[in-house]
Amino acid sequence: MALKYSRQRQVISDFLMTRKDHPTAEVVYKNVRQEYPNISLGTVYRNLTLLADMGEIQRLRLGDGIDHFDADTSAHYHFVCSECGAVTDLKMPCMEGILETARKDFDGEIQGHVTYFYGICGKCTKCK
Repeated sequence: MALKYSRQRQVISDFLMTRKDHPTAEVVYKNVRQEYPNISLGTVYRNLTLLADMGEIQRLRLGDGIDHFDADTSAHYHFVCSECGAVTDLKMPCMEGILETARKDFDGEIQGHVTYFYGICGKCTKCK
């Protein structure tokens, strides 16, 4: 069954396409409200979850309890600043053989991996 078109979902998706900073649902909500003042935070959350479940966006769970969202669904790595919490894409090739290496001596089925790099971003190191 095909999913019914939703203008609100399209606006949320379009907004994410303009961002490289991996916004939270709250940031998406505040920005989408400018075009749709009556949209609720719950609607934004539901649509972000649906888009992530459909594979149209990535949901990043960085261990801080707050989901971040990325419109770039290609395989790539992220850097998380330990000081300010900024999330940025790392420009580096993906480690092609990492899944095969992990599967080699593992008794089970590994289906994928997520890798985050942590440290202090350039802005924060300049402020110290």
